Amino acid sequence: MLVIGIAGGTGSGKTTVVNKILQQLNLEGVNVLSQDNYYHDNPNLTLSEREVLNYDHPKSIDFELLLEHVKALKNHQSIEQPIYSFVTHSRTGDHVTVEPRSVLIVEGILVLTNKELLKEFDLKVFVHADSDERLIRRIRRDTQERGRDLQEVLHRYQTTLKPMHQEFIEPSKNEADLIVPNMKQNSVAIDFLTTVINNSLKKVH
Repeated sequence: MLVIGIAGGTGSGKTTVVNKILQQLNLEGVNVLSQDNYYHDNPNLTLSEREVLNYDHPKSIDFELLLEHVKALKNHQSIEQPIYSFVTHSRTGDHVTVEPRSVLIVEGILVLTNKELLKEFDLKVFVHADSDERLIRRIRRDTQERGRDLQEVLHRYQTTLKPMHQEFIEPSKNEADLIVPNMKQNSVAIDFLTTVINNSLKKVH
């Protein structure tokens, strides 16, 4: 199994890069695990308490479970992936059964910050975008898709997103084998990644 870690700051376009790769591939052979489904549940906290937690710190991620799931898939075992709600800031209680496939993509802002998880990746990718561009994308997503208001998004950006990016996410770029600039159509990087994955799939079949 080929395991690829794809990281980058909030709004850097990681999901877009993953989707472009999937568009060019045989989907039958690829799984995508998103870090976003592995936030700690915190059922003992109220909604208002959960709303003010720092979700951009590595401690907010249940890396233990994510690592366990990556290892299980590599051992050809299926997993029950949790589903996380950004509306309630908690797991929904539902799960998705993920069967092992030839390629596993693990994506999320912090996936290159965990030393144990890094050991599981055959290829590490960092998607880079200008901080202004990332902020614009974050505002657009949080106001349109997650029901946040503009002041809340800007406050969170200044108090947690930006400092966490500088402390944890940006330095994790040093772990990457490939840095994808996402300010323009990065067709060369997408083609390269697609070729690497396709070659891996051919070896399996």
